[in-house]
Order: sequence, then structure tokens, then C-alpha cells
Amino acid sequence: MKIAVYRKAHFNAAHRLYVKNWSDEKNEEVFGLCNNPHFHGHNYELEVKVVGEVDPITGYMIDMKYLKDVIKTKVEDKLDHKNLNLEVEEFFDKNPTCENITYLIWEIISKELGDAYEVTIRLYETPRNFCEYPA
Repeated sequence: MKIAVYRKAHFNAAHRLYVKNWSDEKNEEVFGLCNNPHFHGHNYELEVKVVGEVDPITGYMIDMKYLKDVIKTKVEDKLDHKNLNLEVEEFFDKNPTCENITYLIWEIISKELGDAYEVTIRLYETPRNFCEYPA
């Protein structure tokens, strides 16, 4: 039997959206307030969905404490209270958009859990703006 389990998490982070080889005017035109050279922050809300087969002996599809620990050590500790542009290597040369952050989290958790599970990430940048991967 396949089932889905969900785990919610939260982290705060700052970022700036811009393209290094664009002019200030072009960055302002495309990214608006998100291009603030002094950065700006979000209170990100994360939902992790994991789908897999239920173990007939334990009744678990996945140990929720293990999932909680993976999210904490691999995602929250990496991103929480960080300036994503300056402190997270994956964003040194990539814009830390909600789309790119969502995909990074998916890569991290999928790699950690392995092929036995299907992982979906939903990341809320604001209560009204969010991304989901895979789509």
C-alpha cells in the first residue's frame, strides 16, 4: 500500500534577486523591490510530502522522527537565518528565487531519502506566494 506523509518546517532567510552582469536599471525593472542591494528577508514555510510503501511489519511508510531530523539537519540548519546569496554555496552564482530554493530542497531531501520514496516540496515565500516541485 502506498501512502503519503507530510512534514512542515520553517526557516527565515534573506536574499537579493539580481543578475550580476545586468545594469542596476535592468535589475530594478525585472526584480523590483526584491533587488534591494541591502537584501530583504522572508519567513519561509516548508511542506515536505513523501510517498512510499507502508512496511507491513512496522506500519510505517517512513519514520517521522527520521524525516524531521533530515529536514532539520540538511535543510533548516543550512538555510535558516542565512543570507542565501552570501552564505549558501548553491546560490553564489544562481538567483535564490523561490523556484531555485524549492528545487535545492528537493535535491537535498530526495538524495538523503533515496529512490524508495517520491518527494514533493512546497515552499511558501509568503502566505500567498509559493512553489512546488515536482510540478
